[in-house]
Amino acid sequence: MRLNRFLARCGVASRRGADRLISTGRVRINGVVVSEAGVRVDPTVDVVEFAGEVLSLPDQHTYIALNKPAGYVVTMSDPQGRKTVAELIADAPRAVVPVGRLDAPTEGLLLLTDDGELAHRIAHPSFEIDKVYRVVARGVLKPTDVDALEDGIELDGRRTAPAVVEVLGTDRNETHALITIHEGRKRQIRRMFEAVGHPVKRLSRTSIGPIHLGNIRSGRWRQLTPDELRALRAAVGLPTVEDGQA
Repeated sequence: MRLNRFLARCGVASRRGADRLISTGRVRINGVVVSEAGVRVDPTVDVVEFAGEVLSLPDQHTYIALNKPAGYVVTMSDPQGRKTVAELIADAPRAVVPVGRLDAPTEGLLLLTDDGELAHRIAHPSFEIDKVYRVVARGVLKPTDVDALEDGIELDGRRTAPAVVEVLGTDRNETHALITIHEGRKRQIRRMFEAVGHPVKRLSRTSIGPIHLGNIRSGRWRQLTPDELRALRAAVGLPTVEDGQA
């Protein structure tokens, strides 16, 4: 097994994140620092350490759906002392990390897991996993604005992928809408709406692929059901747990 895949399956980071950790010399195999992500390990024989801790593949993974309130940063620790999502899942059965990101003012569905491979596939835009957000924006969104959002907005010299926008209602002061995207650029939806002249007043993610926020109360979490996990793995092209490929 490649070292970066081993680290991902241990929940340390995504494969890409594991590559960065390896390159900084924070990983040892049998007591020797390694710096090449392509190194292969045998989990039954080799002793792999990260930050001084011996790693082992978990017998089973943990999958959590959290309703993130506004004001929490999506990280497990913060040197600036801000409130983190780690505080909201302190009673989780295992150590997990967030899948992707939500900026601090954004609310709604956040997945956390120690399954690095699944996390990578959910977050990476190449797997085109739909993320649905409910938006409250300033002013009345015109049909031309909807067309622009759906066709793609130029951000940092690169156009966003096509989106789907459903206007739920408007008045003189604001528009309520749903927008579906599969990318995850920094502040993407806020910047898209700003680009068409309708800054976001409130933003909440309601679903990630087949996983829906449902009735999870703000600041609370629950574990995914077996049916949800099967649907999520299928959505990213992974075998089901019953196939012995968890």
